[in-house]
Amino acid sequence: MTEVLFYHLQNMTVESVLPPLLEKSLERGWRVVVQSTSEERADALDAHLWTYRDDSFLPHATWRVNDAADQPIVLAIEEGNPNGAHVRFLVDNAALPQDAQGYARMVLLFNGDDPDALALARSAWTDCKERGFDVTYWQADERGRWQRRN
Repeated sequence: MTEVLFYHLQNMTVESVLPPLLEKSLERGWRVVVQSTSEERADALDAHLWTYRDDSFLPHATWRVNDAADQPIVLAIEEGNPNGAHVRFLVDNAALPQDAQGYARMVLLFNGDDPDALALARSAWTDCKERGFDVTYWQADERGRWQRRN
């Protein structure tokens, strides 16, 4: 069964939250697709993942490269699974893909300070529940640690 995790970002950015989550995915041996909503945004995330920390390296590429199938992390803007990923991250209000059941885990990062993002996340939550996915909701505590909420 597909597990879907909703990460409610408040006073946090995708740029600060995504890299550690990607690192954990790679530590578990998972291949990942990160879907955003525009080429510009995918390019910005691409640049950020190379430079977000001086002592770190996240091997990744965009969907444009010829060897996307060999990459552990692929940044994409459309549906599809170019690298046979087990996990798909959805950022910037990217829609739940039709083939969501083909992933072990889906992770939706949404901006809790944006009413449109909240509405889309609520709609995705309902869709996931109707499709029988295992759905959880996560929110950071005052120290920035992720806590599962009911």
